[in-house]
Amino acid sequence: VTVMLHRIFDILSSLKLTIICLSLAMVLVFVGTLAQVDSGIYDVQRRYFQSLIVWWQASPGGPGIPVFPGGHLLGAVLLLNLIAAHARRFRWAWSKLGIHLTHAGLIILLLGGLFTDLFSVESFMRLAPGETKNYSEDSRAVELVVIDGSDSELDQVTAIPEARLRKEGLVEHESLPFRINVKRFYQNSRFQPISKAPPNSVPAATQGPGAMTVVYEVPPATATNERDLQSAVIEILPPADGAKPLGSWLVSDQLGAPQSVSYAGKSWRFAMRPARYYKPFSLSLRKFNHDRYPGTEIPKNFASHAVLIDPERGESRDVLIYMNNPLRYRGETFFQSGFEKNDAATILQVVYNPSFVAPYLACVIVGAGLLYQFLFHFVGFLRQRKTIPAP
Repeated sequence: VTVMLHRIFDILSSLKLTIICLSLAMVLVFVGTLAQVDSGIYDVQRRYFQSLIVWWQASPGGPGIPVFPGGHLLGAVLLLNLIAAHARRFRWAWSKLGIHLTHAGLIILLLGGLFTDLFSVESFMRLAPGETKNYSEDSRAVELVVIDGSDSELDQVTAIPEARLRKEGLVEHESLPFRINVKRFYQNSRFQPISKAPPNSVPAATQGPGAMTVVYEVPPATATNERDLQSAVIEILPPADGAKPLGSWLVSDQLGAPQSVSYAGKSWRFAMRPARYYKPFSLSLRKFNHDRYPGTEIPKNFASHAVLIDPERGESRDVLIYMNNPLRYRGETFFQSGFEKNDAATILQVVYNPSFVAPYLACVIVGAGLLYQFLFHFVGFLRQRKTIPAP
């Protein structure tokens, strides 16, 4: 066992492994860049750079074949290689302090990049003047919500995430007196009225708008300014096995108002909407300014005047969010991202990144290490020159 561990440590700390990983990373970046022509940046990030293995599929939805190490795997191996190589060659001396600092900075940089990739969340908050919100919305993920509005003061909301909808099948939750059978999930879909559909077309559902609509699955969106229009066909089932379904419904964020079903003496509403991230505070938009260059429609400046309200901390204050002046609060950063047509609403980009300090800290440590190493050898060089006798 000891011999095997030594061999593994030798492999992890070898320079050959470093060269192999860097070469594979260059190939991965090259191939991933070319793949953006057909697949789009978000899909490429997920498949190539945010995965352990790059899989090749002969057909969409078919079985995959592992063909190349993904970005997470290469990054993890490089991190282990760097740590093992430094541990193997570590010798404490003042002359080596700069090298130790440089290695430490690189380790922090790699760890920070990994944590950012795994735990950071980007979302958006749309606010119209006078509107107050305590949540932001995901621009690329959805959720199915079932709302119990029997309480006149408070709605009870049960949210089913997109990841669960993708698996299809039965969904049960203690807050619901019925079961939901996800019959079909569409990653990207298009609707067509049954009256304009080809002959023998079958409506997507038996109840609601879906009874008059045909759904077609289309390839996932690839352009940066496009997004998938997710849809699903769900069936409401009583809790008893073998009970007759109450019907099927088409749900999608393309549909406007929530749909409803009566069961157990209550009216239940359900809809598919962008996934929400609730916060312990709220933002209320007072005013939105949009300045343009004179005589043009080119934006010169746009800013959001809002009120931040945090009951938990007893805080209520005015905030101004504009370009290069974001709001940072409770670990999240609110950037002024855009606005809707006719300035009807402002759009704030909300970024949660628990390791945002890592790149700055790594750069400072690496810079200090390189500077120390340079000055140490430079001073040593000057001392040597003083000791050399003149000819």
